[in-house]
Amino acid sequence: MIESRRITHSRKDRDGDILALCSPGHYWSPVSKNDAIRHIESNLYGYHVDWPDGVRTEVRVVNCPNGKYLRTDKDATTRNNLDDLPDC
Repeated sequence: MIESRRITHSRKDRDGDILALCSPGHYWSPVSKNDAIRHIESNLYGYHVDWPDGVRTEVRVVNCPNGKYLRTDKDATTRNNLDDLPDC
């Protein structure tokens, strides 16, 4: 089983696209979007969010026509719940 790193914050651009995953105080934080994608796809590390309501969601890589991006799905909405995290 690979190590899963807990994410508490995300860095976004003006359009809301995720640029980095963060967990302040950890030596590896922040990790860029590209590095996180590489980590997940190579099974080097996983990333997850522990939400205040007790739900844990894994960060996954999604392929789209414009390239790969990171997302996590906490609920039935089509929104990327990484957008709900505080900025880092």
